Amino acid sequence: MNKITLLLGIMLCMATLAEAQDQPAAQDAESLRKRNEADQRVYQMAMRYNDLPVARMKLFELMERNPTNTRYPELLANLYFEAGQFTSAAVSALDLLERNDQSITGLEIAAYSLEQLGALDRALPNFERHYLLTGNLFSLYKTGYMQYSMNRQEEALNSVNMLIKNPKASEEKIGFPTVNNETQEVSLKAAALNLKGMIYMYQKNKPEAIEAIQQALEIDPNFELAKDNLKEAQKM
Repeated sequence: MNKITLLLGIMLCMATLAEAQDQPAAQDAESLRKRNEADQRVYQMAMRYNDLPVARMKLFELMERNPTNTRYPELLANLYFEAGQFTSAAVSALDLLERNDQSITGLEIAAYSLEQLGALDRALPNFERHYLLTGNLFSLYKTGYMQYSMNRQEEALNSVNMLIKNPKASEEKIGFPTVNNETQEVSLKAAALNLKGMIYMYQKNKPEAIEAIQQALEIDPNFELAKDNLKEAQKM
């Protein structure tokens, strides 16, 4: 009888000890949840009042407290980008991509921020990967244009041909500045054909350049940039 009583006592002590150990863990999880919710509320208020320094500080605190949650660094990178702080945006986006190379937000912000900083060789892989993961045709156009700008003409030609063959390129629009400092929207297909003409102009291939640009103008007859390029091509 005494052995049974002793055994029951040991088991009771063990159960009490386990419960005591679980309580701090549960309390810590609850405390973390409450702190996160409080910081998220402050972040939302800061965004409502356009107080970006406070919003960024709360995101830093949330990132430190929740290192596996990529939503907070995505929001931070976006804040930097929207504020025109392209160096900070690029660095924060690249840090995010080290943790999650599938982050669409990270790829997009890294690509555009690095482009703004003139780092085309670093921006290009992010545009390429963004297109591969999303099928975004504007990213494909940017890929082709950057390849052209970096004198990678055969790669650029391959990119624009992919874009021209895509049926959705006739439906989507892209904006170009005009001489009146306005924005002229044309179809992505017309833009790609114009870029194709520019590539052929660079390669001194006059007939192919004129043909591609004329095809662009058949789609968008008022495309100012294509009109200017056609004049240049005809002078070759």
